Amino acid sequence: MTGRYSFVADVPGVRLDRFAGDKCPGLSRTRARKLIDEGLVTVNGRNVRPSYQLAAGDKVDISIPPETPSTLSPEPIPLKIIYEDADLLVVDKPAGLTVHPAPGHPSHTLVNAVLSYLPALAGEGESLRPGIVHRLDKDTSGLIIVAKNRAAHENLSDQFKSRSVSKSYIVLVKGKLTPESGIIEAAIGRDPRNRQRMAVVARGREARTEYRVLRYVGGYSLLEIRPETGRTHQIRVHLAAIGFPVVGDAAYGVASPHISRQFLHASRLAFNLPSSSRRVEFTSPLPPDLEQALKEM
Repeated sequence: MTGRYSFVADVPGVRLDRFAGDKCPGLSRTRARKLIDEGLVTVNGRNVRPSYQLAAGDKVDISIPPETPSTLSPEPIPLKIIYEDADLLVVDKPAGLTVHPAPGHPSHTLVNAVLSYLPALAGEGESLRPGIVHRLDKDTSGLIIVAKNRAAHENLSDQFKSRSVSKSYIVLVKGKLTPESGIIEAAIGRDPRNRQRMAVVARGREARTEYRVLRYVGGYSLLEIRPETGRTHQIRVHLAAIGFPVVGDAAYGVASPHISRQFLHASRLAFNLPSSSRRVEFTSPLPPDLEQALKEM
């Protein structure tokens, strides 16, 4: 849908993004948040945040421009699908595959592969990220969810925002990490010295990472990591900040002769199915390159 719309809030306390999505048929909360962030939704003539709670009588003006047509092309890239239903796919992503097009990676992404498998997905979600609910770094392997429709995308996005999705990663770091379990709490934001990197900064966004040592391997520690928040590069930045950098991580970690990419694998994912709210859990074993690196160490 496109056009300009005006509404008056009649019930106080409703979030602006929810109000916009409810009032405009076909407008998902995800796109409503994007429109609000872009200044295309105003309350009494001023810009506010998506979480703004409306008062009775507030005038809400919404301008919905046409969505940018997708310029993505389906590509027959093999997908390892470990679960599928009418709402979503759970894919075991290999290392080296970028999740969605970005500067420097216009094609050969997970999105291109999914469009080849599900051509109808081209009309769902953001034009260059159809179906993408969360992301993994290019050189991180493991489990990722792809939504098949807007309702599922919104449901899953809400689960991530409310932190009801549980994620675990297997990570190898340099050094013997003690104590053998703990929580890293440190705000993360853009590195003021290098805007291409993230860093622990005083005015960053809250970030919390739980870790547990699975075993020590020579001068290294094999960890299970459970990030409670989802900041960009959170695991890599937090571990580097406490002096235990991820092995093979070119940006924040340490090089290794045993592996050519970061030793970071999304091994477990638990969430509620959008259609039934049934809790499900999926796991992925370490891929061969990481298993081989451990053997060599």
